[in-house]
Amino acid sequence: MRNLKIYGCGSTLASTKIMFGDQTRYRLGDGQTILDLAEVAIKKALEDAGMKMSDIDCIIGGMATPLQAIPCNAALIHERVALGMDIPAMDINTTCTSFVTALDMAAYMTDCGRYSRILIVSGDTASAALNPNQRESYELFSDVATAFIVGKSDTDSGVLFAAQKTWSEGAHDTEIRGGCGLLSAFKFSEENKEDYYFDMKGIKVLKLSAYKLPGFLKESLEKAEMSLDDIDIIVPHQASKALDMIMPRLGIDKSKYINRVKELGNMISASIPYALCDAIHDGQIVRGNTVMLIGTAAGLTSSMVILKY
Repeated sequence: MRNLKIYGCGSTLASTKIMFGDQTRYRLGDGQTILDLAEVAIKKALEDAGMKMSDIDCIIGGMATPLQAIPCNAALIHERVALGMDIPAMDINTTCTSFVTALDMAAYMTDCGRYSRILIVSGDTASAALNPNQRESYELFSDVATAFIVGKSDTDSGVLFAAQKTWSEGAHDTEIRGGCGLLSAFKFSEENKEDYYFDMKGIKVLKLSAYKLPGFLKESLEKAEMSLDDIDIIVPHQASKALDMIMPRLGIDKSKYINRVKELGNMISASIPYALCDAIHDGQIVRGNTVMLIGTAAGLTSSMVILKY
């Protein structure tokens, strides 16, 4: 086990509430940015942990999408909450599972003594690149930010096991092709504007996930020398309404996992940490619980962390 404690967390939703049938989504309001949401989430996390920014010795931006081409997202977060301090800031990005990967890496860094208190911030501006002509994805996402403060533990809490796999045959099933090095913003035109929108081939993603995830879970549990019976609660990526179809294929009962898709939608990198933070504050997760965080992301990547909370 890698020693790690969650000291506090905070989250916030974008200000505009939208209904798509019985599905609730949140999108940024006029003049609002994901940095505004992140700043609020960080303040809540610090209050929850009973700490100040001066107690933090590393900032990780566990986010799926860049706020600017450069610098890294974590540097822009640093400017908002730690200006004048020399706290190191870095990004860790595995798109939708960025928080899970960041938590995994943070456990190594705190366990070896490199850092004592790490701030992990997740959240994305989904609404910036949604294609109104692609209804499936346009009605799926919410703009949300979360913040977690983790660090060295004086108890038996920590990361019991972690795993990650990527199957790049799914690399182009979920993507935004334009805006970066391969197709820069300067090449935008009316003819190629679809390349600058989020593009998801939902059926292909679902099929590949359904094919790969059972083996990933089985192998991971075997390596961890655990079974699903050892897990108290599972916090999956809130990918889509298909969550209730995928989880039974993994042998996971509906009573054992959190599903917030109807009221919140897919929150990209904030999906897992938002649901996790809510469950902690609601008392659904208590100290001593064994919690599995698991999800898929563009790539196709799947990430998992099993932790003792």
